[in-house]
Amino acid sequence: MSRHQPSGRWQLGLALALVTTACWATLPLALKLTLNALDPITLTWARFVFAALVALLWLSVRGELRGFANLRRQEWVLLTIASAGLIGNYVFYLFGVDATSPANAQLLIQAAPLLMALGALVVFHERYVTWQWLGLVAVVSGLSLFAHDQWRQQPEQAAYVAGSAWVLLAAVVWAFYALAQKQLLVRLSAAAILGFIFVVAAIVLAPFAQPRSLLALDGTHGWLLLYCSINTLVAYGAFAAALAHWQASRVSLVLAATPVLTLLCGYALAALVPGAIAIERVALIGWCGAALVVAGSALASLGGTRAPAPTSIASTSSP
Repeated sequence: MSRHQPSGRWQLGLALALVTTACWATLPLALKLTLNALDPITLTWARFVFAALVALLWLSVRGELRGFANLRRQEWVLLTIASAGLIGNYVFYLFGVDATSPANAQLLIQAAPLLMALGALVVFHERYVTWQWLGLVAVVSGLSLFAHDQWRQQPEQAAYVAGSAWVLLAAVVWAFYALAQKQLLVRLSAAAILGFIFVVAAIVLAPFAQPRSLLALDGTHGWLLLYCSINTLVAYGAFAAALAHWQASRVSLVLAATPVLTLLCGYALAALVPGAIAIERVALIGWCGAALVVAGSALASLGGTRAPAPTSIASTSSP
């Protein structure tokens, strides 16, 4: 299987990456509120069911379901890796959000795109110029400063550690999902890949979900669940499309600004709906870290262009 190469339309890739960032910045806030009425497994299952139904309808109309008939064993293995990675990411991340705050969870999950970026350097032979390496160092430094600041301010550090462990595990499995999906774009559309994953996830999680609890939701939590479900389609659709047009290493570093946006959205929500969610406390060192994340993300994503390394290899193994 030949390695996937981006289309080179980096402006479109950047725009799609920003859409994904906006979706993921607001998602943990909506999830945190919805978890007041649903358990993590049922919430995740409901989102996947919604996404699976919409994706199947879309693929049927476009006639893309036939593409699965021609897949080889290697591609089915990649689909399995992608499915397991995304299912694990959804479930583990929700456990983490439930045990810690939205901003902390969104901060730690940034290990996921960083792991994807490093993996892309190996799997897809992408290359960084000097400015991009400096940007990566800035992102890692900023995340470390922000994490240190939040650690010092946690009233229940045991819960923080447990929640952080769940989120970091979610980050690891997400990186496997993202790299597998990027390679699958050689043979399948982004919509087809995601549709398959959504259907598998809905089936796998069904025995552990509590569908009756959905009937007990009030109007507010019902709308929140709908937003979380739509967010799934928009965010991952934009993310998959971004990978088709731009290098994975660059897409990943645009996403590194997500926790800063989550923090700002949290402040806005607390101001508009007092008491809806706990206000995040951030000291000067935390804000310095946030600034480094944004600056490093921009530097690494936009600081020069360089094509992936040429290769004569005609096939590659699963990441």
